[in-house]
Amino acid sequence: MKKVLLLGMSCFLFSCSNNQHKTGNTDGDNSSKQLAKLLNDYWEEDMQLFPLDATSHGDYRYNDKLTITIADSFRDCLQHFYTKYQNELNAIDTTSLNADEKISCKLFRYEMAMDLEGLKYHSNYLPINQFWSLTLDLPQLGSGEGNQPFKSVQDYDNFLKRLSVFPAWADTAIANMRKGMANGWVLPHTLVVKVLPQLKAMLVKNDTASIFYAPIKKMPDSFSADAKQRLTAAYTKAIDSIVLPVFGKLYTFMQQEYLPKSRNSSGISDVPGGKEYYDYCVRYWTTTTFSADSIYSIGLNEVTRLTDEMNKIKEQTGFKGDLKAFFSYLNSDKQFFPFTTPKQVIDSFWNIKKQEDPQLKKLFNHPPKTEFTIKQTEAFRAASASAEYNPASEDGSRPGIFYVPILNAAKYNATGMVTLFLHEAIPGHHYQISIQQENKALPKFRRFLWYGAYGEGWALYSESLGKELGVYNNPYQYFGHLSDEMHRAIRLVVDIGLHHKGMSREDAIKYMTEHERISVEEATTEIERYMAIPGQALSYKMGQLTISSERKRYEAQLGSKFDVAAFHDEVLKDGCLPLDVLKEKLAEWAKKQSK
Repeated sequence: MKKVLLLGMSCFLFSCSNNQHKTGNTDGDNSSKQLAKLLNDYWEEDMQLFPLDATSHGDYRYNDKLTITIADSFRDCLQHFYTKYQNELNAIDTTSLNADEKISCKLFRYEMAMDLEGLKYHSNYLPINQFWSLTLDLPQLGSGEGNQPFKSVQDYDNFLKRLSVFPAWADTAIANMRKGMANGWVLPHTLVVKVLPQLKAMLVKNDTASIFYAPIKKMPDSFSADAKQRLTAAYTKAIDSIVLPVFGKLYTFMQQEYLPKSRNSSGISDVPGGKEYYDYCVRYWTTTTFSADSIYSIGLNEVTRLTDEMNKIKEQTGFKGDLKAFFSYLNSDKQFFPFTTPKQVIDSFWNIKKQEDPQLKKLFNHPPKTEFTIKQTEAFRAASASAEYNPASEDGSRPGIFYVPILNAAKYNATGMVTLFLHEAIPGHHYQISIQQENKALPKFRRFLWYGAYGEGWALYSESLGKELGVYNNPYQYFGHLSDEMHRAIRLVVDIGLHHKGMSREDAIKYMTEHERISVEEATTEIERYMAIPGQALSYKMGQLTISSERKRYEAQLGSKFDVAAFHDEVLKDGCLPLDVLKEKLAEWAKKQSK
């Protein structure tokens, strides 16, 4: 589902396939085979259409390809692609399919409908922002530290071919942004200001200092001398003839032409058709039919509830002063800033994993087998990056990676580290995504399917498991958890506020700093992220509230028959689901448990 909204993330033109599958009403066996073939064919075409996604999944067949997904011609191709598969699914008799196959049908039908609806909106007029953009993805791929492999000579050549399409992508991006300028689809001024230094960071005078030169410095010893010489020359030429001029062109355009035309408003509702687009974003990211106003009310109620909880913890610490003063104390007292080097920060996260390891078996019967590691976020994107999880490749050659941005280790606050690890790493994103990808019984489109409300909801729910895992061992760490939960509750208020209720960037920053332990600088980065990606911030809390309420429901309903590990296994085993589908599945599970 992410591809329609994030059309700026890959490039080059794909020639649409016109092959049609023969489908029709048949008996159950044939229906199952038809469905399996349809889902497999869809996945194969999808990987060709979105080769960057293929690379991220560990499918390396298209590592030399880049599709210009922001091009109008590509969007026309997608229209055909989604409509074709939607029609083919409708032609299959689904009545005789088994329960798992019916879930696949439900998900696939949902996917096609949402993807087609997303094409109605001109999100491709906004191909670059400071948080998600090919201009950020390409350097990460080219650094040799991301999803793009650099193990063989062919790997090195593949990236050069992929990079060769970047000029065409940039020309399309500029053309689209000019259309956006003419039609009112432009970024807020404050976001363009943040994009400029990211582009400028790529304009290094010394080729060997370029992030795109990094793989050359780490060429395997097994490469022949001739290969090393050829690749060194080729990468130097690519930096001089592609990287520098294209990033320079984008920088000049954004600074001289786009910035003066950028808008002063904060919310997407201020662009033509923006209100309708935001309604779509709300449904897309929450996988629910909740209205923006109802989500706003939920957010206000959660902010009030969590404020009460935070006050209770503050009193337990013996702190004298109000909650705002307690925030300042946690943000300034030297006991909460114990680090001097990035390595110490990373080692501290590893220690959290060591603490929780013995307790995980009590909460999960089937933990993932996928390898896991922790890395510091690359310097070129750290200033605008949040801590994040990068999934492992399907073949296991690349582990799941927890990325931590550390701009200054001495200013890295330890208070929220435990809850952050539970969310981004274990048992949050690493468990959920790895278990999903490892389930070979699922069709591939489901093994790599992502719904923010489910995935981020699970990760936020995972933060609440800290006491059961024995890692909230002092009130300050638990307060860090409440702070993060408050952060997600505030998102319901400010995201809806920015894009639906006319809240300004400044008012949103003020609301955030008044209700949680966050600096003005951090709040500014967060609010500008929500401005760049309308609706995405809603997914976390809406998903967590659903999973938490379902657990409470079945704890009460099943009593002694409720097993938390079995509940977690049931939530995770079928991968990402829209929240309503998850609730239906858990209801069936509970019926079986009660017997």
